Amino acid sequence: MIDLHLHTTASDGRSTPAGLVAEVGAAGIDTLAVTDHDTADAVAAVRDAALQRGLTTIAGIEITAIHRGRDVHILGYGFDAADPDLLGFLQAQRRSRRDRLASIVDRLDALGLSIDTPPLAAAVAVESGRAVGRPMVARALVAAGHVPDIATAFDRYLAEGRPAFVPRVGPAPADVIDRLARAGGVASLAHPGKLDDDGLVRKLVDEGLEAIEVYHPDHDEAARARYRALAVSARLLVTGGSDYHGADSGREVALGRIGLPRDDYARLVERLASAASRRHSR
Repeated sequence: MIDLHLHTTASDGRSTPAGLVAEVGAAGIDTLAVTDHDTADAVAAVRDAALQRGLTTIAGIEITAIHRGRDVHILGYGFDAADPDLLGFLQAQRRSRRDRLASIVDRLDALGLSIDTPPLAAAVAVESGRAVGRPMVARALVAAGHVPDIATAFDRYLAEGRPAFVPRVGPAPADVIDRLARAGGVASLAHPGKLDDDGLVRKLVDEGLEAIEVYHPDHDEAARARYRALAVSARLLVTGGSDYHGADSGREVALGRIGLPRDDYARLVERLASAASRRHSR
């Protein structure tokens, strides 16, 4: 099985890079990409652990863009994880994440919900390769006894329209797509069913989008057929994966069940090889 949508502790996943590789191997996955949010910090560690187990990896990432106030997640594959321009851009993305997290914590404090734990304070204050986000705040709310579980934390305080929600700021999808292309990668629109905006997909195709995630836990059979047809009509590559975030994350049931067909993966690899050849010939 091929799974090109996985997360580690480098962002909001529960599994370390080595732990993730062990889990995907046990689930029957032989080809994978770790796609942490706004960081490639786990790519090398996952690659090294996968090599020891005879598994195949490609570089991956999930970058957050903003379109009309909404998050648009762009998956990137096969890029140069050491590209200096991309690394600088991702550092700015993580800084924005830390600033947003600090504002959320301030709002919770104003509500009388203190979660000033040392790990959270350190994550907000110190630059690292890790990308922080609202799930970290949700877990801190649970640990402090303010809510019974992560879902309740979002429903009561952290989701859009809730009292501690802080809108995200960030680049336009076209900027993310262009940066991935300049780093030798292919950009894929993540879980388009969450956006439910085919007009945006076609706009992004005009702006350089090369792929779309058809296989995802949030897509039922009808959604997969819809986005497969859209991929054909727009001449897009197809990607897919479980969006696994680790055990007890609420996003673990699809591991080993939802993956990318091998024909689609072969077409992606072919495109990546072509992109790499063009980049090296410059």
